[in-house]
Amino acid sequence: MSRARHAAGRRIDNLAKWLLKFRIIAAPSRWIANSSLTWSVVSRMDRIRTLRLRDHIKSADEDLMPRHISMIMDGNRRFAWNQNIERDAGHAAGKERLKEVMRWVLDLRIRYLTVYALSTENIEERAGDELDTLYDLYVTGLDEICADPLIHNNRVKVQVVGRRHLLPERVREAITRAEATTSQYDDFLFTICLAYGGREEIVDAVKNIAADHASGELSLDSIDPEAISSRLYTADLPDPDLVIRTSGEERVSNFLLWQIAYSELYFSDVHWPSFTRKDLYEAIDDYQKRRRRYGS
Repeated sequence: MSRARHAAGRRIDNLAKWLLKFRIIAAPSRWIANSSLTWSVVSRMDRIRTLRLRDHIKSADEDLMPRHISMIMDGNRRFAWNQNIERDAGHAAGKERLKEVMRWVLDLRIRYLTVYALSTENIEERAGDELDTLYDLYVTGLDEICADPLIHNNRVKVQVVGRRHLLPERVREAITRAEATTSQYDDFLFTICLAYGGREEIVDAVKNIAADHASGELSLDSIDPEAISSRLYTADLPDPDLVIRTSGEERVSNFLLWQIAYSELYFSDVHWPSFTRKDLYEAIDDYQKRRRRYGS
């Protein structure tokens, strides 16, 4: 349904662009678009629609609300290019957006939120200066978590999963501080995937299984899906119900490959820094309208 809406939206956009070629339409349209009254009305209507959508999804049966949402935060660089700002400013905007998304998720009382912040491929492929910018943002963001009343008032436990040895020491130290500060909480769990790859995670789990089998702690017949799941980085998490990816890309990019076998996937066209509360609600509303199937 969301894909059909996006296609219809693109057709309407193309029609509007064609009409705007004519001066008789372009001139009044420009005046209306620049009117403060127009923006005030549109903004108020959008807020009303967003609040109504929130009430709608919250009024659904409890079993229709996803317990675990995972997000692939894509589009910081493209957001920067579109806004004609520096790449680093795009990454900074993405960090601030994550803080807002956390607030919206907590408001819905969704217990588990997992985000894909940095892949192992990113570490191998991105320029050193861009990685340094990202690492500095991670340190700042993790330290902000330590002091954020939103985290402490909602008793949010924070954990970082991935191959931490690939990260600079300053990032590892910030991770330790954030995890230690929130270790006593258990109402919500916020998981950040840093230096993470789904295939690498499965490889590490298989290595642990091989070592346990070689030592005699695990028999061959005991190796089953649960044995693998319990050795993943996310062993203390239920599998995601809903995976959201921003920026229009329709792929999972080595994210939670084992865990999302039966997850519902939702792809948003907006870049991550532009992801709004309404976008989140629309993703959840779409999820609630689906009939989940497990292997059928």
